[in-house]
Amino acid sequence: MHNPPKPLILAINPGATSTKIGLHDGDRWRLRQVIPHSAADLAGFESVIDQYPYRLELVRRALAENGVAPESLTAVVARGGLPKPGPGGTYAVNEAMLDDLRACRYGIHVSNLAPIIAYDIARPLGIPCFTVDPVTTDELWPLARISGMPDLERSNLSHALNMKAVARRVARELARPYDELNLITVHLGTGISVAAHHKGRMVDVVSGNEEGPFSPDRPGTLPAWSLVKLCYSGKYTFAEMKRLMNGEGGLSAYLGTKDVRAVEERIRAGDEHARLVLDAMCYQVAKYTGAMACALGGCVDRIIITGGIAHSDYVVSRIRERIAFLAPVAVLPGEEELEALVEGALRVLRGEETARVYGAQEVESSAVG
Repeated sequence: MHNPPKPLILAINPGATSTKIGLHDGDRWRLRQVIPHSAADLAGFESVIDQYPYRLELVRRALAENGVAPESLTAVVARGGLPKPGPGGTYAVNEAMLDDLRACRYGIHVSNLAPIIAYDIARPLGIPCFTVDPVTTDELWPLARISGMPDLERSNLSHALNMKAVARRVARELARPYDELNLITVHLGTGISVAAHHKGRMVDVVSGNEEGPFSPDRPGTLPAWSLVKLCYSGKYTFAEMKRLMNGEGGLSAYLGTKDVRAVEERIRAGDEHARLVLDAMCYQVAKYTGAMACALGGCVDRIIITGGIAHSDYVVSRIRERIAFLAPVAVLPGEEELEALVEGALRVLRGEETARVYGAQEVESSAVG
């Protein structure tokens, strides 16, 4: 029997100081490369979107330097950026999505560039162009949106790409469909997200940008009335408060560093204040994991700890000792975004999933099970 040719998928993931690319043939990586961008390289661009031609040219150049002919590609897949909120899955990139990303209609982030770059490569070749589980993935239960103040709806923003990917991987390990499981994912990174997955949908999340446990540079949930008074105290300007809420909060505010490894070094050297603060972060992560277990009615098949900080035995052990009674705990350290992108593209190319049409989707809500 003739074996069909292997696919060759280009994955693109731009970040603040680099653009990561990879070539995958369905079985293994043929190429993985990090294209760095110095502050001087980016200084001349007024906005993130203005960086588009610069980053596109560097991706094209990297392919050429590695002997990759564009005509050899089967598909291109890109990190999702901040498109219109909608259900998770793999989306076919179209003009409606590109219009929203160029206008930064749902938020400004460098990852908005990824589908724009990917589409410019894919369209002349007549090959599919996808994005997978963007940050704006929204599958919240209606009751999970209610905050207690009508002017403030709870946020759906999360590390959806990585959390959905590790949930699917654990489902495969259990030899059960993702849409039959109840899971909790705990993403430990510079920001921390905790999500409840009910039968294949992330029905409740806490995101470090708005609430939840504090993290290396974000304060998480704060005492609300005290926060209001602090904002009007005159102690900080609006710009200073923005930095405290995203960039200078959490571990950074207490210990002057965002690096968990540096904090662990201080603990080993006898710094008890550093131990107290890091233990408090772990304590808060465990509390919000317990909250998600309650959201799922106590029926949890697995708790999955992931993200870069999941490499820390210190952090994982202190979280695990408080949550192990809820469900078995799986640890999948790292943030394998390129892998998650390729997996999403392969699900469509292999007929396991139908690509969603951007612009046709609505936020899909379901009643509590």
